[in-house]
Amino acid sequence: MRHVIALDVGGTGMKAALVGDDGELLHRARRATGRERGPDAVVATILGFAAELRAYGAEHLGAPAVAAGIAVPGIVDEEQGVAAYAANLGWRDVPLRALLTERLGIPVALGHDVRTGGLAEGRIGAGKGADRFLFVPLGTGIAGAIGIDGRVEAGAHGFAGEIGHIVVRPSGTPCPCGQRGCLERYASASAVTEAWAAACGDPDADAADCAKAVASGDPNAVRIWQEAVDALADGLVTALTLLDPRTLIIGGGLAEAGEVLFQPLRDAVRRRVTFQKLPSIVPAALGDTAGCLGAGLLAQDLLDSTDPDPTDPSEVTA
Repeated sequence: MRHVIALDVGGTGMKAALVGDDGELLHRARRATGRERGPDAVVATILGFAAELRAYGAEHLGAPAVAAGIAVPGIVDEEQGVAAYAANLGWRDVPLRALLTERLGIPVALGHDVRTGGLAEGRIGAGKGADRFLFVPLGTGIAGAIGIDGRVEAGAHGFAGEIGHIVVRPSGTPCPCGQRGCLERYASASAVTEAWAAACGDPDADAADCAKAVASGDPNAVRIWQEAVDALADGLVTALTLLDPRTLIIGGGLAEAGEVLFQPLRDAVRRRVTFQKLPSIVPAALGDTAGCLGAGLLAQDLLDSTDPDPTDPSEVTA
């Protein structure tokens, strides 16, 4: 059965699958990233994991994978196939596509983790059928993926979609990026966790606990949550003013709060728009499998771009 390798590399763990032509997940696996052993060890782990996946396909599915897609965090030069920088993994300018191609002997596509997840949400998830969408996962930080007609825009230098670094509170909290008042310092899951842990006096409390307290009517939790929602709405309205998406897809840890997040967020965005068209604001559909599924789509796109055109006699062999 023809299939591809899909690999999603995170700061602590890697999710992988062998994906058939019809999108079926034929095999799934996980592996620790092992970043505590250093960037070279992480690269070696990725290469070894991918090789194991190809061997599994050869043994159990009748043939090895015919292409591979890999999604990684940080700054990614997708055109050159280089993982340029990732603070969580400690690497710089890793020619990951070339290394994997040499190891596996098959075509390899490299993508940014959030853009790759957005690709999956746009094609087969919550944005399916939308010609323009914006995917915004609210996790440790906040990033975004700009979807246009079935593809995701990377930008001229690979920075497109960095909505988490829109300044929503000028002269506000310093951000590691060097600015002050960035969106992710107020509306990410980690920002809500920090604020709620301080407010309730429990250092182990997190954003999910804050959401539960909001649902029960705790006034401190409601205040913290509303501050995060207001900041998020400010950032989203800036983004939709620039991009005019038809669908706005919200994912990540905060989205797991369901209507505790979505009802006030829709209201806050609606209050802020004037001439802009209000997009549909929907939860992501694919959860933490989005990056892996998107990596599979990247690999399948490679095959689609190289498959012979049956209508072109010059590409058909006898």
